[in-house]
Amino acid sequence: MGQMETLKESSTGITKKKMRISGSEAVILSLLEEGVDTVFGYPGGAIMPIYDALYGYKEQLNHYLVRHEQGAAHAAQGYARVTGKVGVCFATSGPGATNLMTGIADAQIDSTPIVCITGQVVAHLLGTDAFQESDILGISMPITKWNFQVTKAEEIPAAIARAFYIAKTGRPGPVLIDITKNAQSAELDFEYTPCKKIRSYHPYPVIQDKDIMDAAKVINNAKKPFLLSGHGVLISGAEKAVLALSEKANIPVASTLLGLSSFPPDHPNYVGYLGMHGNYAPNVLTNECDVLIAIGMRFDDRVTGDVNQYAKKAKVVHIEIDPAEIDKIIKTEVAINADANQALECLLPYINKADHSEWINEFRKLDKIEYDKVIKNDLYPTSDKIKMGEVVRLISEISKGEAIVVTDVGQHQMIANRYYKYKKPNHIVTSGGLGTMGFALPAAMGAQIGKMKEKVISIAGDGGFQMTLQELGTIFQYNIPVKIVVLNNNFLGMVRQWQQLFFKKRYSFTEMTNPDFIKIADGYGIVANRVEQREDLEKALQTMYDHDGPYFLEVKVEMEENVFPMVPSGDSVSNIRLE
Repeated sequence: MGQMETLKESSTGITKKKMRISGSEAVILSLLEEGVDTVFGYPGGAIMPIYDALYGYKEQLNHYLVRHEQGAAHAAQGYARVTGKVGVCFATSGPGATNLMTGIADAQIDSTPIVCITGQVVAHLLGTDAFQESDILGISMPITKWNFQVTKAEEIPAAIARAFYIAKTGRPGPVLIDITKNAQSAELDFEYTPCKKIRSYHPYPVIQDKDIMDAAKVINNAKKPFLLSGHGVLISGAEKAVLALSEKANIPVASTLLGLSSFPPDHPNYVGYLGMHGNYAPNVLTNECDVLIAIGMRFDDRVTGDVNQYAKKAKVVHIEIDPAEIDKIIKTEVAINADANQALECLLPYINKADHSEWINEFRKLDKIEYDKVIKNDLYPTSDKIKMGEVVRLISEISKGEAIVVTDVGQHQMIANRYYKYKKPNHIVTSGGLGTMGFALPAAMGAQIGKMKEKVISIAGDGGFQMTLQELGTIFQYNIPVKIVVLNNNFLGMVRQWQQLFFKKRYSFTEMTNPDFIKIADGYGIVANRVEQREDLEKALQTMYDHDGPYFLEVKVEMEENVFPMVPSGDSVSNIRLE
């Protein structure tokens, strides 16, 4: 125990002398050296030595036992997205490791920094199809920023140091470290040195003065400029710089799905959010602007629609840290390959003051059309059935737009992101690029653990909720005070909408016969309620929001409600439908 105490002191970074310890303990100490205090995971045979080492560090490292490894990855994502730290998860070999893959793929496409540590069979059994062996490096290679297999104990500290450096620098992303069981059990002389540089890896490109000047010239000459604020704005902390650019040159701003909360929703220059189910004005007027300033976004197909008809009148200025995203989808006039905040700090002094009030007024005219045809009925319906939009409106009002909202994937996701008024940055957590059903509950769990003093609300549909509802067990065990709202329409709603609009109402296997969600929540010891009548809705939401502890609320909503506006898949954004 005397050696154990010395080792614990070393995790503070004060004691740097070498110590003889096991590989598994080196994993724990390396995490502590990186400032990790939270891990989500599920034990198993091949990672058991690491869990045995963790037993002696329960006071320094909080471990949350999830109910499925996919939940560990999503929880790590939620934690990372709201804290700005690297999320960490553990899984064993074989099926434990493969169960992480959906969350890792989600983190990769949405630029979320997580480090996944998996156990593996002993090194001499690699490639023999041993019990619970899988080629996790081969499987994860396309969906990780970096992966590495440790077969010797002495490789562990450097591998973990490199993993954290890669995960959090440049364009963030997931990293996987696979550690054989013999490496966990063998001993090494432990010494930890944080990684600060890797040869051939340059996460922060050097800004070119010419690019800054060229971009300023294009923006200053614009008559109808339009700024698109993406996820990279939030990742780089460039919200104030985007606001300054918009105000200085009087430029209208729209956000991507993951860029929501990067610009104040009540600002006169904010014109809504882009995409297939985004707002009418920013979609239509994309094809009318003469300069398109895209910051920290990758021109996803849900934003562009038909690229052959996208922003054809515009000169495109693209600020993006990942060089692979520049000119990949949309050809640029000027590209600034750099961190968004750094690029904007360089650019702002060269931007002239301007007045584009007439141009902004064009957005307001289209806003009125959308409000009359869509928004008014979504938020203040006259039908007997509860609509998703009014639920989200009330949640936004009750929380004053200050809650962390974690959405699943589907109709409710689009509605939540259309109507929740995010007042604080990084208060939206959603699965954007991969579109992972089942994301919300475990991600909300991780977000709540990362921000225990804030309100976290999970909004899911009945389909996505049932994909990961086992994480109610984790929420129950640790009394995680997340608020869970399930908008139940007894359908896979988004698929059903497409079947209605494009497949002649042939509802092929999208109607769901659901269990009694209240009994399920009750079985997990979570206070639960169901709302079926409009007159009960606001009180039920307020009760949920005020509750001290986890709470489950099922809201029965209109079964065949559709989400509009909508850009038909592959069509021009100009052809966005309002009905």
